[in-house]
Amino acid sequence: MIFQVLQIIKEELNGYFTDEDPVELANIGTISSGDGDEDADIALTLINIDEEPTLKNVPNYKIEGSTVSYKNPKVNVNLYILFSANSDLYTESLKNVSSIMEFFQGKNVFTHLNTNFNRDDADMQDLGDFKFITELYTPSFEQLSYIWGVLGGKQYPSVLYKVRLLEIERDVLKSQGAVITNINATLNKN
Repeated sequence: MIFQVLQIIKEELNGYFTDEDPVELANIGTISSGDGDEDADIALTLINIDEEPTLKNVPNYKIEGSTVSYKNPKVNVNLYILFSANSDLYTESLKNVSSIMEFFQGKNVFTHLNTNFNRDDADMQDLGDFKFITELYTPSFEQLSYIWGVLGGKQYPSVLYKVRLLEIERDVLKSQGAVITNINATLNKN
């Protein structure tokens, strides 16, 4: 699901830009060291994943007729994605960062109904209903320094977004049983 979400964001952004597909899924750390895709005008890099703690203890069961099926709870995660402008001209990099922010200002909720992506791609065919929300994430100067230090030290014009509430679930039953419809009990008075 993580790859599919990043691919959807990449395709949507490339549709927004007027020039040829500037956004690439790329590790900006390898680009800055010379080992990566140097041609990416805008590198889309996943820099962190965290579990959404508020939805951690939600039971996961489904009732169909008189049968109840239990599964392990879904894992709800947030992704932190970094868009780094890698243009030869600094002014073009700044324009690219501004365009990314404009795009997400206009569209921050992505669903299977309002999103265009290549549904014929083998990696995207099993993607069912989805919904995720993007929001601008602003790290402190200390956090930003640490991020770029981990990524190789060379800082590019960039913007960081949080992608909220991806549901990850494997379709495996934990157990199955009958629905309890009535309770037969007698009350003893002692």
